[in-house]
Amino acid sequence: MPEDRQNDSHPKRARRIKPFQKPGQRPDAAGAVFKPGLKSRQAAAKILAAVIDRKTPLDGMLDQEHGNPAYRELNDADRALVRAILNSALRHLPRVRAAIDSLIQTPLPDGARALEHVLTVAAAQILYLDIPDHSAVDLAVEQAQADPRNRRFASLVNAVLRRLSREKEAILETVNAVPAIPAWFYERLVAHYGQAQAEGISEAQLVPAAIDLTVKSDVAGWAGRLGGMVLPTGSVRLGEFSGAIPSLQGFAEGTWWVQDAAASIPARLFDDLSGKTVVDLCAAPGGKTAQLVLAGAQVTALDQSSSRLRRLKANLERLGLEARTKEIDMANFRPEELFDAALLDAPCSSTGTTRRHPDVLWTKGPEDVEKLARLQERLLRHALRLVKPGGIVVFSNCSLDPREGEEVVERVLGDGLCERVPIAPSDWPGLEAAITALGEFRTTPAMLPLEPPFSGGLDGFYAAVLRRSLGSDD
Repeated sequence: MPEDRQNDSHPKRARRIKPFQKPGQRPDAAGAVFKPGLKSRQAAAKILAAVIDRKTPLDGMLDQEHGNPAYRELNDADRALVRAILNSALRHLPRVRAAIDSLIQTPLPDGARALEHVLTVAAAQILYLDIPDHSAVDLAVEQAQADPRNRRFASLVNAVLRRLSREKEAILETVNAVPAIPAWFYERLVAHYGQAQAEGISEAQLVPAAIDLTVKSDVAGWAGRLGGMVLPTGSVRLGEFSGAIPSLQGFAEGTWWVQDAAASIPARLFDDLSGKTVVDLCAAPGGKTAQLVLAGAQVTALDQSSSRLRRLKANLERLGLEARTKEIDMANFRPEELFDAALLDAPCSSTGTTRRHPDVLWTKGPEDVEKLARLQERLLRHALRLVKPGGIVVFSNCSLDPREGEEVVERVLGDGLCERVPIAPSDWPGLEAAITALGEFRTTPAMLPLEPPFSGGLDGFYAAVLRRSLGSDD
């Protein structure tokens, strides 16, 4: 039961309340007093601070076994509340901050980061979640009073949040003009995509991603059985769904797997792979590996993480598919024989996945993009040397930044080691707009608008098809 809903009216519990406790408060196992719902908000503020101030990825902190201690000690319902608060706060962070700033006459003092996170957690609830405003306000005040760093600001917290609650609609109308992504990233989107597309991408990342499935066969049949629809990628998109994925028909039988529609594109860019040798160079969790196996290839799947490779093997086992696997950093991979083709879904900033990972834009920055672009360039050059002359390499990543996509490929093409194989828009009906003038794929979260009950959008992906030059033997 969530902390907000726990009942403190039981007579025995009431007799345990000590004189200094406020109504509605109760002691924990150690005798310390807390207000119902307070621990959830404290956990949310702590985790938000780790994301914003220490660039800690959100997924790891929300792991039920190894995550943040404050999160782990909550029950399932309160963990769900923390996730909802964090997702809303991170998706709308520039707007939440703008709303708070509009109500504070004097900027918060230096060193008041903890106070800023308390205000952000509360403001996100008031503006974007279906939680009673008075609960968000009262718990934020309680949170400030419980922290020696923030105690002297408790009255400020109360005044700011109560005004935010009263003027919510007018403030929302004002802050909706603020891009919902960091300024550095918005500027890059405008420079590459133009103002209109940048605004569309910014707004699209506010909507959680739909659930897409890659189906082994009978795609239309499975779309019908699961109440989904077939996308131009050949994926099945589910409608409104809030249950457990393993409970769906076909999961246990290995009929399909979860894979964003955009992520399924790179493996579909090869010509006939029947009987050909293909290396999947950054393979885990294995969705693309499974696609390559289904296409008839003899697949070698590499990953440098033993845990991720175990997950890949488990996924292939459920699907009834087989591939040779090898735990190795692909940069150190030197096969005895060259491959017919290679798929390099390269490590990247993941800025195209913010619909499902809203922390990405706050844990990454321009310096990460530049560093990862240099890594991708090295890996792509190595990937081209792993295929036979005339062999195909599909290079892809889930970044929206051209520094990690188009610019990497242009530099590699300049070496004469390969040539671009243009993708024909006519081969992708319904996604023609995702094919660039150079014949490369570039999807964004603002693409593929759909009607309810289906959510539109795709992960932001870049993909290019390259052929190793026939005269290249180095």
